[in-house]
Amino acid sequence: MRTSLDFAPLYRSTVGFDRVFDLLESATRGQAADQWPPYDIARTGDDAYRITMAVAGFSEKEIDISTQPNLLVVTGEKSGQPSVEYLHRGIATRSFSRRFELADHVKVSGANLLNGLLTIDLEREIPEEMKPRRIQISSATQQGTPSQIEGGLRQVA
Repeated sequence: MRTSLDFAPLYRSTVGFDRVFDLLESATRGQAADQWPPYDIARTGDDAYRITMAVAGFSEKEIDISTQPNLLVVTGEKSGQPSVEYLHRGIATRSFSRRFELADHVKVSGANLLNGLLTIDLEREIPEEMKPRRIQISSATQQGTPSQIEGGLRQVA
């Protein structure tokens, strides 16, 4: 049974969407079985998003947030071994690395760790040259008068 989508028909009528199709194909392949730590992604505005991760037991110094073009990487590494012998350990403090693909022009605007929840605020900042702009339409009278040639004689309309 084939579960992947065929984007070939879309390639005929689109230009420059190769990266989007690659992202969709990789998303349909599925994620790895390890889904720790759990996280939420919320839209907080027209061009604003928030990722909230449950990272109980980690401090600010043990979490690293880094960005690369179109990629956000959050890693956590516990420092040192506890000096306590656990009879039951239900709070996971294992190391993790979570990757988030970002759309073009999405930037991290801030991060906060409070009560075991890491919140990362993201904002889409579209450059001025990429924002929609209105194009002035000029008429023929504004550009100059066109010349017409009729019967070998030149007439200016």
